[in-house]
Amino acid sequence: MRTFDLSLYLVLDPVLCAGIGMVETARLAVAGGVTMVQLRNKHASTDDLVETGLALKAVLAGTGVPIIVNDDVEAAMIMGAAGIHVGQGDAPVAEVRERIGHEMILGLSIGSISEAARIDTAVVDYVGVGPVFPTATKPGHPPAIGFAGLADVASASPVPSVAIGGLKRPHVADCRRSGASGVAVVSAICGQVDPSAAAAELVSAWKGVGA
Repeated sequence: MRTFDLSLYLVLDPVLCAGIGMVETARLAVAGGVTMVQLRNKHASTDDLVETGLALKAVLAGTGVPIIVNDDVEAAMIMGAAGIHVGQGDAPVAEVRERIGHEMILGLSIGSISEAARIDTAVVDYVGVGPVFPTATKPGHPPAIGFAGLADVASASPVPSVAIGGLKRPHVADCRRSGASGVAVVSAICGQVDPSAAAAELVSAWKGVGA
């Protein structure tokens, strides 16, 4: 059974996390309330991703927080990740599902109602919807869709959606009101002085405490 909680989804960035590293950032962030962790490093080799992924698995053991690998299916399978996330320009999701089997979580990036309409619920478990705002962590991304676009695409998606793209604490409530099942963040946690406290503030905002 593929179960997961999208409410606070951390996407690790090797540059922003350089101060204490991706593994320690993830450990602290999960302690603060992060519910899913994505290992994303477009410049790393499969071997390097596996090494980092195994270290992540070790520090997050017992937390129940799934580790998702961005794009590299081979790395995800070797390290025994909980799932894989692919974009529109990566391998077709049907092919990815065939490779990974039925136990692993499969996420897909989308940014339009038409892309949402093409989702096969037997293949895709969740979608990352965005970018809500322009973001420097993903150069060359499609145009930002804003909260109105997020609401439209989340409503059209037959699977749960997580909002992504330049999101900070002040945006969390609007993401939830737009129908997203969670928020995916990068710089709101990566590179922060206290990743655990940063995560806890985001969780608080999601739950509506002090929002």
